[in-house]
Amino acid sequence: MTRTTSSARRAFRWPQPLAGNKPRIWYGGDYNPDQWPEDVWDDDIRLMKQAHVNFVSLGIFSWANIEPEEGVWNFDWLDRIIDKLGKAGIAVDLASATASPPPWLTSAHPEVLWKDYRGDTCWPGARQHWRPTSPIFRDYALKLCRAMAEHYKDNPYVVAWHVGNEYGCHNRFDYSDDAMRAFQEWCRERYGTIDAVNDAWGTDFWSQRMTDFSQIIPPRFIGDGNFMNPGKLLDFKRFSSDALKAFYEAERDALAEITPDMPLTTNFMVSASNSVMDYDDWGDAVDFVSNDHYFTPGEAHLDEMAYAASLTDGIARKNPWWLMENSTSAVNWRPINYRKEPGQTVRDAMVHVAMGADAVGFFQWRQSRAGAEKFHSSMVPLAGEDSQVYRDVCALGRDLDKLADAGLLGSRVAQAKVAVVFDYESQWATEHTATPTQQVRHWTEPLDWFRALLDVGVTSDVVPVRGDWDRYDVVVLPSVYLLSEADSERLRAFVNGGGRAIVTYATGISDERDHIWLGGFPGSIRDVVGVRVEEFAPLGDDFPGTPNEVRLSNGTVAHDWVDVITSVGDDARVLASYEDDPWTGLDGAPAIVANEFGKGRTAYVGCRLGRDGLAKSLPAVLDALGVAGADGNGFGSDGNDFGSGNGSVVNDGDAKVLRVVREGADDRRFTFLFNRTRAKAGVPLDGELVIASKATVVGDGDSAEIEPNGFVVVRSLPTD
Repeated sequence: MTRTTSSARRAFRWPQPLAGNKPRIWYGGDYNPDQWPEDVWDDDIRLMKQAHVNFVSLGIFSWANIEPEEGVWNFDWLDRIIDKLGKAGIAVDLASATASPPPWLTSAHPEVLWKDYRGDTCWPGARQHWRPTSPIFRDYALKLCRAMAEHYKDNPYVVAWHVGNEYGCHNRFDYSDDAMRAFQEWCRERYGTIDAVNDAWGTDFWSQRMTDFSQIIPPRFIGDGNFMNPGKLLDFKRFSSDALKAFYEAERDALAEITPDMPLTTNFMVSASNSVMDYDDWGDAVDFVSNDHYFTPGEAHLDEMAYAASLTDGIARKNPWWLMENSTSAVNWRPINYRKEPGQTVRDAMVHVAMGADAVGFFQWRQSRAGAEKFHSSMVPLAGEDSQVYRDVCALGRDLDKLADAGLLGSRVAQAKVAVVFDYESQWATEHTATPTQQVRHWTEPLDWFRALLDVGVTSDVVPVRGDWDRYDVVVLPSVYLLSEADSERLRAFVNGGGRAIVTYATGISDERDHIWLGGFPGSIRDVVGVRVEEFAPLGDDFPGTPNEVRLSNGTVAHDWVDVITSVGDDARVLASYEDDPWTGLDGAPAIVANEFGKGRTAYVGCRLGRDGLAKSLPAVLDALGVAGADGNGFGSDGNDFGSGNGSVVNDGDAKVLRVVREGADDRRFTFLFNRTRAKAGVPLDGELVIASKATVVGDGDSAEIEPNGFVVVRSLPTD
């Protein structure tokens, strides 16, 4: 279970179409026929064919119906529906069905139930009430996997294994004795000796030094208002991700041993704010990446979706990936469950396709009449087929077939020129309760940078810290709190060789053990960015009279976090400084600093400016880096014309439009243009129009007017 960052990545394998069918963009969703009488099944298939559905995920929560008693198997109903689906040309992504154990299992073995940090048991009544380190639960789950694999190994209608479901959504942390023993073994494998654990966790502080691995316990309840050892807590989060991944791998391997030619996946939960698992690490363990994504209501809806889809594309290393779940309209699990506006069902799915998804799935096919998710929207709503939701579902199916016919399959998202780095472990570290300010977490800064770049006409790629960010022209390291020596050297080599880097406050504070880099911040890369930070000046309004903002000379405003930069390098120049009361010690101090290092350049943003402040600061920052902004004009003596490069980067200088390009091996290009605003947006059509949703072609067909929630897709073919 030892965490490594160099484990071999599984070879990419994509589910193949049913015999006699040509490859299409996979389209469908979770299907739960066991929730309905069989006389509904034929109507389901009729509606699926009408909507151009070609796959369903089946059996995800069906353990109790597949194994109603221990060792008693009931595959008859599952066989019948798979046969009906397959004969209708609808493939099956078959689940291992292990996501939630049946009542007979937990009644006989309550010791498989996970415990919270106070020692309270998570009792049955919902889902995912099992502990991943339970050997008893693993035995039962693997018996189910082997039974499923043996029964369906020759079924021609099953094209992929859907292993588990959203691992860690509810059972991410378990504090049981099973977990304790597994955590001790994880630490033994990772560190070798107890002294190495003590060193990693800094246990000389508060008399926490241990003399034996048996003294390691999970970070259980330590009293309200107290502070858990940061190194221990960070490692427990790593362990928890690894423990669930080890359980997934055991299921995966049990299925693969019997069905070696069947591709396997499990559905991640990649979004801007969700860091339950280290999904980039998990990306090595699947044959193809799958993701569940649910929209963020309000003004961030489109941008957050594009950000999350780009991060998923980065986790997939630009191989095709599967949008396993999204929603046709409202979800059921927020305090207020907002509906989608007209056009958003189709538009939202197409954003994921633009960002590399060759499959679109929803939760779920038919909306439930009973149970906890009865108010969750579905492809066939409670209102039935005579509904706007189902009409949109049919329209999306037709559009996806049009894209397949036009040759989208086989294309990949064109690499941008800018990479925004995201790091799961930095997010985990910044979640600790003893930090300079509880108002700052890692995840918000990459999203702000992604959106600010869009606001100046630049579409960036979101790249995991383990990804190839040093192959881009410009890299942004936004509040990457943990910066290992190896990643510090990567950045140093990248910039020294001519790369451009933007580094922000709260980057490079600690190494991978959460040990602070000494000598001033950012400790391991001070020479690269040309600044030295002596301390932080958090901002807030929780006490009367405390400062909650500081103005900058470029007209922006800092909030939450300000670096006290006390010196800059000889080759650095200040792009913006603070304008504050003279007695604070910040007035006139550097806020944004550009530096030359080797053949490259950097810019350091020493405060939290938010999306708007970043967008206002970016023109000067890009100029200082020797690259161009939205106007496409080149800067710098190296002649690097940032604006005229890959079409996936610069939106023709139009911040009103999200522009993404997918490129095929035959040089054909598909350009996706999405309206980011609440007003109509005009766009040029450089090629053949393939799809238009809430958009109108104008003039001689060389431009279009896109309404809010609308988009167009244009294809350009190679010229002889």
